[in-house]
Amino acid sequence: MKSSGVSIVLLVIAALVSLAMIVLGFVGTEEGPDRELINFGMLALVVVACAASIVLGKSEPAQAPPQEHGNADVVEHLMLVQQSLDRMSQHAALSDDARRVLNRTRERELLNKAIEEDIRSQDWSAAQVLVTELASRFGYEQDAERFRMRIERARAEGLDKEINDAIKALDHLIVQRHWDEALQKADNIAAGFPVSPRVKGLRDRVVNAREQYKQEIERRFLLAAQAERVDEAMEILTELDHYLSEQEAEPFREVARGVIGKARQNLGAAFKLACQDRHWSMAVSLGQQINEQFPNSRMAQEVEGLMPQLRQRAQEEPDR
Repeated sequence: MKSSGVSIVLLVIAALVSLAMIVLGFVGTEEGPDRELINFGMLALVVVACAASIVLGKSEPAQAPPQEHGNADVVEHLMLVQQSLDRMSQHAALSDDARRVLNRTRERELLNKAIEEDIRSQDWSAAQVLVTELASRFGYEQDAERFRMRIERARAEGLDKEINDAIKALDHLIVQRHWDEALQKADNIAAGFPVSPRVKGLRDRVVNAREQYKQEIERRFLLAAQAERVDEAMEILTELDHYLSEQEAEPFREVARGVIGKARQNLGAAFKLACQDRHWSMAVSLGQQINEQFPNSRMAQEVEGLMPQLRQRAQEEPDR
């Protein structure tokens, strides 16, 4: 009785070792399952099953019926294991292409989910690789074509949005008259989207906008000078100076001299009136304008000599 129990334990251990060999065979190497190890493990398991039937068959007849029933269950389970292993062996014996045919429905679902995820994350290259796999390895040409159309559509929509945002930023720089930044932005957009026809001519767009604005302020300057709106003409002339080259400024020199002379005369007259009326604070303010706007003029030199006295009187003015 005791010997029979030890035998059963040994058989169980041998069965576990055989199963381990079979599992290791299925895991195999990078090249595929180790069929020799699988076959050896199955053979060992069959031997264990036969040995188990012999051991159980030699058990003492005086054993209680429940024990005999338990031994029969063990034999039945071993037979079921053997049948399962036979099916596993048959599956392992199949080629990779044959196994792929059997699992193609499951793999199709996994591929579809992976492609959907790549589209959501806008990983277009990975999605295209999986679509090619879906068509070439599994033959789902219709599914692959449907995914290709979706990828191209989604990619185009995302590209259009990026281009729209970039052009809006460029237009904002043009409205703000940040010409240098706008030119750099136009070059960056053209480099970032080289295949899009919408980005062609963006640099010319900036140049044309700058030229149009320059012509506008030239006209405003001439109108202000003609109407003798000296202060307005001087303000426009200061801005116009940033847009004109030496050659471009030549036609405006005479008008500019007249405007500058008139502005100088007006400032000088206002300064003299402020001094005569003893409005010392105003005189100081006008004297500072003369020095800033006409620093090399004779009038500026004369005003500079009066400024210390004017400042002192301006400080005393509130007391009186």
